[in-house]
Amino acid sequence: MNEEYDKLIETFREETYELLSELETSLFELEKDPHNGDAVSSIFRAFHSIKGAGGMFGFDEVSRFTHDIETVYDLVRGEKILPDKSLVDLSFAACDLIREMVTSPNEVQAQKKKADELLASLRQLFPEITEAKKTGKSALRGAGDLVLPAARLRAYRIRFRPAPDIFATGTNPALLLRELCGLGQCSVIAHSDSIPDLNGMDPELCYTSWDVILTTEQDMDAIRDIFIFVEDTAELIIEMIDDGESAVDSADYKKLGEILVEKRDITPKDLQKVLGGRKRLGEMLIDEGLVQPESIQAALIEQEQVRQIREGRLKKEVISNIRVSSEKLDKLVNLVGELVTVQARLSRHALYTDDPELGSIAEEVERLTAELRDNTMNIRMLPIGTTFSRFRRLVRDLSTDLGKEVEMVTEGGDTELDKTVIERLGDPLVHLIRNCIDHGIEPPQDRESLGKPRKGMVRLSATHSGANVLIEIEDDGAGLDAGAIRARAAQRGLVATDAELADGEIFSLILAPGFSTAEHITNISGRGVGLDVVKKAADSLRGEISIRSEKGKGTIIILSLPLTLAIIEGLLIRIGEEHFVLPLSAVEECVELIGGDSHGRHIANVRGRIVPYIRLREQFAIGGSAPEIEQIVIVRNETARVGFVVDTVIGENQTVIKTLGRVYKGLEGISGATILGDGTVALILDVSKLIRIVEEGEVSGQAIQ
Repeated sequence: MNEEYDKLIETFREETYELLSELETSLFELEKDPHNGDAVSSIFRAFHSIKGAGGMFGFDEVSRFTHDIETVYDLVRGEKILPDKSLVDLSFAACDLIREMVTSPNEVQAQKKKADELLASLRQLFPEITEAKKTGKSALRGAGDLVLPAARLRAYRIRFRPAPDIFATGTNPALLLRELCGLGQCSVIAHSDSIPDLNGMDPELCYTSWDVILTTEQDMDAIRDIFIFVEDTAELIIEMIDDGESAVDSADYKKLGEILVEKRDITPKDLQKVLGGRKRLGEMLIDEGLVQPESIQAALIEQEQVRQIREGRLKKEVISNIRVSSEKLDKLVNLVGELVTVQARLSRHALYTDDPELGSIAEEVERLTAELRDNTMNIRMLPIGTTFSRFRRLVRDLSTDLGKEVEMVTEGGDTELDKTVIERLGDPLVHLIRNCIDHGIEPPQDRESLGKPRKGMVRLSATHSGANVLIEIEDDGAGLDAGAIRARAAQRGLVATDAELADGEIFSLILAPGFSTAEHITNISGRGVGLDVVKKAADSLRGEISIRSEKGKGTIIILSLPLTLAIIEGLLIRIGEEHFVLPLSAVEECVELIGGDSHGRHIANVRGRIVPYIRLREQFAIGGSAPEIEQIVIVRNETARVGFVVDTVIGENQTVIKTLGRVYKGLEGISGATILGDGTVALILDVSKLIRIVEEGEVSGQAIQ
């Protein structure tokens, strides 16, 4: 039972974190446009949902605190308070405190103190409402009990029929009804006619439904918000039966029969049958000769079909999304990886066995394995936009601390990336954004004197590029000072004073451990800890970093990351007795190497185009002689087109990536390994790093050690 409860608590935490993320997004929209009614409603509903879930799972302080914030936004929603920056600031602080309460529920006293201080700040924001307390109008009551101004009373009829398995989700209908009764005068009628006898009863199922008559000042949204977690799986009907504006001397209220019909407890036909003993409508229409029996039958069939279709659609929508733990996904990917390896063994065995039936089975297994692999990889793919949205808060807080005006722009938020890559991408992006705001964006007055807008810009974008995703972090600030970077690097002994370096090489020096050009240490920078973290993270993800900058105009840092860290399509090649794998996404074509070296230089003429190449036999110090006819594999990355000379190109291969041990961590040009169908190991080549070797001119047979 404890294990099940722990799972429910973890689900609550995850859902709360998602709600807080959505809430912060809505707060940004409200800050831009204080009259954005949709943003206000979204904020209110998010706070209300957190409040309800907190009370349901025993987080009483979360529920109490969030109730007060929610009530403030109910005042905003009712246009009794106009939101300003101070309210948004306090709302962001409330989000941080709620996240802390949910993550560390044992720090009750410290969190309660913070909550009281924050609520006191909220009360100070609205002195006119505090003053109104003295006159008995609207008020902010003591430590965090906020009350709405008086409004007209409305009456509602509510029918709530929960799903039978509602208890399995951790929801208690009695708590929902109790919260509903807290909105005003409430009468609750339980329907117990569906409860079976003891022999047929399942104690874990709910057989009861309820009718509620509620008189309240709240609107229908406030009622619906109480049922927000169960509305999709329950029958919930909310109808206003009095709008609070009807004249006192109006005609008598609806007759009993009319009420029963409106509640759908009885059909109008049944009512008429009881009242007058009349025949059913269809029979009367046929008796009168107004329609044919076939028409009545067709209409009834149409009704039933539409009803079934809509019920089916509703059930489909309810079960369309499920929550799966990361551990289960990781285990699934590992199993698929093992299956891919076994499938390769089967295909190899079938190739060398003169058995058509076995060959047919191997082909079918290969097809199914590829489809399973692709579907499993897609399950792990998540849009990077959620990660991007987290940094809007970071940009806002940092720019405030530094006295700068900065706007963050995001592009390509729907670009999908492996969840493992996204999880490990957060910290590097934080460091890059902090660097942009601290070192890049100038203070508003300096920007104005330079003819720039007061408000600086930080742009995050993501785009697909083959099997990689390119993430760009751009600012329109001062740009990098190549001279200052070079001088500091020379001072620290990172480069020789007289070394000839291109701008790109100079800019890459800022990625060195402990490198900083900041003159003063602050809480944001100057301690020499930052961009080297980005470099280490990129290396661990088999990624690349490139930097472009123009002084006075800004800087662009580009992260090139693989879509997935698990399984890739590869091109299997052989050099001597050794096998290697090239990522297929980087391969353009394979041709025979004709003509050999040109004047001692590793350059080939491929259909009239000059292509530099590297002999992998020499690069990896593989013994033996090359065959008379060698193959050259043409690959491309973002910067160059290069050839790799190999003995034989074997063909495509589904490659399960295995990480190298610590002994091989520093091996240049190798990103991992894989197990082939015959049990041998093949190294996976790092195309970008090998191309860098070519670009730096290290292609004269120097072996990788």
